[in-house]
Amino acid sequence: MDPIIEIRSLTHRYGERTAVDDVSFGVRRGSIVALLGPNGGGKTTLFKILTTLLTPTGGSAQVDGFDVVGQRADVRRRIGIVFQSPSLDVRLTVAENLHCQGHLYGLGGNDLCGRVNRVLERFGLSDRSGDRVETLSGGLQRRVELAKSLLHDPQVLILDEPSTGLDPGARAVLMDQLIELRDRDAVTSLLTTHLMNEADRCDDVVVLDHGKLVAHDHPAALKETIGGDVITIQTALAGELARRAEEKFSVRTVVTDGVVRIEKEKGHEFVPDLIEAFPGEIDSVTVGRATLDDVFLHLTGHALWDETAGRNGRSLSK
Repeated sequence: MDPIIEIRSLTHRYGERTAVDDVSFGVRRGSIVALLGPNGGGKTTLFKILTTLLTPTGGSAQVDGFDVVGQRADVRRRIGIVFQSPSLDVRLTVAENLHCQGHLYGLGGNDLCGRVNRVLERFGLSDRSGDRVETLSGGLQRRVELAKSLLHDPQVLILDEPSTGLDPGARAVLMDQLIELRDRDAVTSLLTTHLMNEADRCDDVVVLDHGKLVAHDHPAALKETIGGDVITIQTALAGELARRAEEKFSVRTVVTDGVVRIEKEKGHEFVPDLIEAFPGEIDSVTVGRATLDDVFLHLTGHALWDETAGRNGRSLSK
């Protein structure tokens, strides 16, 4: 692997709370990598460290060989940043926002004008260059944010929840643009997300939970860690049924939001036995192949969106 981002034993604490806990991984050059995790999982802290906005309390991180603490200026020249909160001046036009960004990087004259025109054309914004940003849709504003981050030709894009506030169609378009940047210009993208379908389209997924790294692999490889099919059971007595299913069938279960999940080879063959064992107690059963949601449950014992992580349910993987 040729890592363009290298993180070694990275740790950050806010007082007594550890937000990033001894995390190590690398990001391959020319890849798209998702940092997947729940709120409070450590994604945003890691984003701030990699963008030189926060000094870690331990470990190290490098971007293209430059240290994010000791060589901040070199790192900043090599990264483009898309923040979760909009960073555009909505009272300025699209072109004016881009020119302001260029000046921050010391660009000017014909060089800057040429760069602005190129990114406008690249993202289909040429006909909107004179429009005030406040008149644009959320999807178009995100496109301007992306164009702005690429003005100085960075090798790495670091994006914090870039699809926040976008509808599903606009989210898909944003991912299409990141894939095109990878394939056409070998731009590496690292994005924080809590959206499984977004992570599914990335080359690699880094799973964080409570500040710890719990997995790092291709989405398909992560799904293969699930043993067989995933059976989802809707029932009024989820905890009790899960306990009895474990005793009767020697399976492992996880309960979240009142739903019982079981991993089982040839799940469709197991369902009749399950229904026969618990007559009248099961409201519905579904069987499907593993998703990244299932992988997260498997790894952590709780759902990505579960604010009571660790209090309810049982882990499928210790």
